[in-house]
Amino acid sequence: MARMSGGGHGAVEGSNKRVALLISVLALFLAGAETLAKSAQTEALSANVEASNQWAYFQARTIRATVLKTADEALGLLPPAGNDPAVKAKREEWTKTIARWESEPATGEGRKELAAKAKDSEHRRDLALERYHHYELASAAFQVGIVLASAEVITGIVLLAFAGGFLGFAGLALAAFGMFAPHTLPFLH
Repeated sequence: MARMSGGGHGAVEGSNKRVALLISVLALFLAGAETLAKSAQTEALSANVEASNQWAYFQARTIRATVLKTADEALGLLPPAGNDPAVKAKREEWTKTIARWESEPATGEGRKELAAKAKDSEHRRDLALERYHHYELASAAFQVGIVLASAEVITGIVLLAFAGGFLGFAGLALAAFGMFAPHTLPFLH
């Protein structure tokens, strides 16, 4: 292979190696961002299913309590039955059951506890979705950076490699915001 005068060929070859290294680093960060995005997406889906299940259980408890309360009130309207000690005992039992269904800290299955769990699951879902959006944008920045750096190899326009590197830094910043401060950039969601 003949060298061009003035070291032109060697300079191009050295430049191509640096751009290839830049592309490799961007691809590495892309893989990391995609992995983080997939993990955040899975967490969001899991937390959403969990919240849905907890709200469904909450609704079931509400329906059961309403049915029991209605039966209790109907039984109380019956004059001869209202004075019967067995009926009074049953009504007291129902009242205790309704109260237990409203709040049952021991098992965490009262309506109050179920609502708190569901809201916590919704919060986890929302946080995971915010992270997911940051990671996806970071992935896009890395991908475009790779394309621009690759175009530099073909065209020789050095500015494309700098633009690719800049997008790599932007992608890193987006991924860092997603990991450490996902609420910081709400306009991205």
